[in-house]
Amino acid sequence: MAKNARAKPAADGRLLDIRNLRIEAKVYPPGETPRLVTIVDDVSLTLERGKVLGLIGESGAGKSTIGLSSMAYGRGGVQITGGEVILNGRDILKLGKDGVRKLRGREVCYVAQSAAAAFNPAHKLMDQVVEASILHGVATRAEAEKRARLLFKKLSLPNPDTIGDRYPHQVSGGQLQRVMTAMALCPEPDLIVFDEPTTALDVTTQIDVLAAIKDAIRDTGVAALYITHDLAVVAQVADEIMVLRHGKLVEWGGTRQIIKEPRQQYTNALVSVHHIEHEEHPPSDQPFLSVKNVTAAYGGGAIKVLKNVSVDIFPGQTLAVVGESGSGKSTLARAITGLLPPEQGSVTFAGRELPRALRDRSRDDLRELQMIYQMADVAMNPRQTVGTIIGRPLEFYFGVKGAERDRQVMDLLDKIEMGKGFVDRYPAELSGGQKQRVCIARSLAARPKLIICDEVTSALDPLVANGILKLLLDLQKHENVAYLFITHDLATVKSIADSIAVMYRGEVVRYGPKSKVLTPPFDAYTDLLLSSVPEMEIGWLEKAIRGRRMEAAGN
Repeated sequence: MAKNARAKPAADGRLLDIRNLRIEAKVYPPGETPRLVTIVDDVSLTLERGKVLGLIGESGAGKSTIGLSSMAYGRGGVQITGGEVILNGRDILKLGKDGVRKLRGREVCYVAQSAAAAFNPAHKLMDQVVEASILHGVATRAEAEKRARLLFKKLSLPNPDTIGDRYPHQVSGGQLQRVMTAMALCPEPDLIVFDEPTTALDVTTQIDVLAAIKDAIRDTGVAALYITHDLAVVAQVADEIMVLRHGKLVEWGGTRQIIKEPRQQYTNALVSVHHIEHEEHPPSDQPFLSVKNVTAAYGGGAIKVLKNVSVDIFPGQTLAVVGESGSGKSTLARAITGLLPPEQGSVTFAGRELPRALRDRSRDDLRELQMIYQMADVAMNPRQTVGTIIGRPLEFYFGVKGAERDRQVMDLLDKIEMGKGFVDRYPAELSGGQKQRVCIARSLAARPKLIICDEVTSALDPLVANGILKLLLDLQKHENVAYLFITHDLATVKSIADSIAVMYRGEVVRYGPKSKVLTPPFDAYTDLLLSSVPEMEIGWLEKAIRGRRMEAAGN
């Protein structure tokens, strides 16, 4: 089947040319007239065929908004109010609905941060991967499936000939992210927008996905916008890097220049961010929270996801739990909080054994043991303002209302570095990182003794993440609060942990004080984790992959 005709590329090789882009969002403060807020302010960029431009900056910098504009798309409430987006020689902002419909999924495709939210759970993977190719007349069903299987193989997916027969829930997060990349590549687009495609992945899976993305870009010649807040990641895939802040361009240059010789102060701060040096504290005599021989399962006991797990957390200290996707980290948190009652074992907290199920726990149990979730998007009521969300624990646990409640909400907003200007905003008006900070403030409002932090900095840029970690450590110092910190970021572990538990397939395989766990000799799995942390060094990814292959060949 013949492919649909495309617009002609620019004579100078430019595929994408964004000129003086201005994007505004309409906000609706309660009791006030709706107003427009500028979120992208006079940004211009160009991208040649076969090249990768990295867009970096803190949460709310406008990275994703600019990326989506290359598809002539703005999220709800967002308006493109100025500038041009020239793709393949014509301004796609003037195409009209039918023209834009033909554009998306054909000339430009999108790879989202959360692959799990981007797939329809009711349809097989293959049906979703080939859909755009068939709808746009790029290929017949048979041709599209053949290309999809080739892409599955190129992206190092297991059983490439049959994995398309599975449903989204039947593959891991890292595999689903690679399937989504195959879905974007299948219609042979000119441009792919990668929006934080590895942020939610553990470090061992991230290497595989990054290598697969880089190989696919090289082999297909597709151009890409790669959106991320992780400089170490973008250094592995981008030819050029654009630094953004508050919707404005800060600096733009070759990857080596940005990494090695940044010209602007903000860029230099991003590149040279120093992780917190947290001194490990020896434990007190009695643990504050004690998990003993806990076994937990899903599916009526059919799938054991925790196997005889035992860990302790001491007052004013942090236990970091690390491991790849599916190792049982978040399930351990669910067992402790009573969201997944353990089949066996016990959880003792502040001298009392907690009821296994959440519904059987007292209000004090709920207040003193708080949890901050990884997915801030689904952890907040979209119909409540930030002030209401943060103020709810103050009312529920302490009966604080009126002016005093408002004052305490403002104090909490200041602590998370957001300020009073956010109190009347709704979650949809916040960036991913801002949403996470609101969830942290809501947890702090309950004045807990233990906070379970489930990947709470994974969506934050290095500067903001460092600020949040400093905030958590300061709170720990003054309030003696304890943390169970679930993360796949080993730099964060080194910054905040007193002790570490390494999990693999539902079991704790290495456990003890930070100094001991991070000191050789390592078991094979811990060594793999530590060697998989990206470094801000061009060519690091290739060296890491070569090292893995040599080790595998040696075994």
